[in-house]
Amino acid sequence: MRMRYTRLVITGLALHLSTGLAIAQHNEIERLESATAVFEEMMAAPDNAVPRAIFDNAEAIAIIPNTVKAGFIFGAHRGKGVISARSEHGGWSPPAFLTLTGGSFGLQIGGQSVDLILVIMNRRGLEKLLQNEFKIGGDASAVIGPIGRDAEASTDLMLRAEILSYSRTRGLFAGITLKGSTITADRDANERFYGYPFGSAQLVLEEESATPHDADAVAAWRATLATHQD
Repeated sequence: MRMRYTRLVITGLALHLSTGLAIAQHNEIERLESATAVFEEMMAAPDNAVPRAIFDNAEAIAIIPNTVKAGFIFGAHRGKGVISARSEHGGWSPPAFLTLTGGSFGLQIGGQSVDLILVIMNRRGLEKLLQNEFKIGGDASAVIGPIGRDAEASTDLMLRAEILSYSRTRGLFAGITLKGSTITADRDANERFYGYPFGSAQLVLEEESATPHDADAVAAWRATLATHQD
């Protein structure tokens, strides 16, 4: 009787863990699909698109959909997204999952949800962002990028800037800034999606081969990025 009870407990725990893992993996798939949709929508908006000249020269791109910001005097924000870099063969690396956290102080009130795009313009900027904890404004600045499909990208801006930032905002907020925000690898999400707690650099720089839980979502992400490059 005791052995039967033990087997039932073990079976129940296994089912619980399996269900929990499936739900968590679904969250990663939703995050990747949201990032894909945000990129498509922003590139399709003539008044809010990343200029082709910018994207064609980008080393990598990070998209953090639904970054939530809220505050009254003190502010805080948090978001979860993905990042990919161009490969040596002109394609795009497997996406790595990351998180954005930060706080601010100043004249601010209200809340908002922001879709954030970071365009990394050179290898130096990419390597900085892939550090264990990358702080915007400390390790490197995220400069507000030019917008508009037909906007001329400043050659000087592309040469000087390491990271360009773009956003789509819903709601009301005052005094928003990314300065002081920290970007870190989401190793838990990477482990659920790839079966190993990869750091961002291992995936984005393709230092390690990885098999995704959902190859179709990864293929759609890479195809979307490829559609908007030369």
